[in-house]
Amino acid sequence: MVMNGIYLLLGSNLGDSISILRRAKKEISLHIGTIVQSSSIYKTKAWGIENQPDFLNQALEIISDLSPEVMLGKINEIEHRLGRVRYEKWRERVIDIDILYFGDQIINTSELNIPHPENQNRNFVLAPMAEIAPQFVHPILGQTQISLLKSSKDPLLVELMMDIL
Repeated sequence: MVMNGIYLLLGSNLGDSISILRRAKKEISLHIGTIVQSSSIYKTKAWGIENQPDFLNQALEIISDLSPEVMLGKINEIEHRLGRVRYEKWRERVIDIDILYFGDQIINTSELNIPHPENQNRNFVLAPMAEIAPQFVHPILGQTQISLLKSSKDPLLVELMMDIL
């Protein structure tokens, strides 16, 4: 079964983040699914722990026949291959790949929460999502990405860094 409406968010604030985002996209294409579209790259201050480098973020829409659980396993493998070390929540990282949405599915397990529970509270998610899928409806909140961005209370500025890679 091929699934549409799968959205991932890439983030990086260590090393050559542009190259790392490119490598992550290549790995996703090889091991997870077809990238249908990519947002521009956005720069934002770190969320949660502020005394660290700015993040670069990019949203992807993909098509895949993987289940959400298998996809998460593949994402963890890609992050590991690209040098991610998990040691503290919200700290700097070479790469972070989050599953934002998996169609209209709602999944809440100890391993996986879809939609990502903080999507609607983070401009660094909402800005790239509003670019590539402004009318995509959050399956729990029933609001479009553009509507969520317009009503966001997140004070962090999201700056368009560069057009699509």
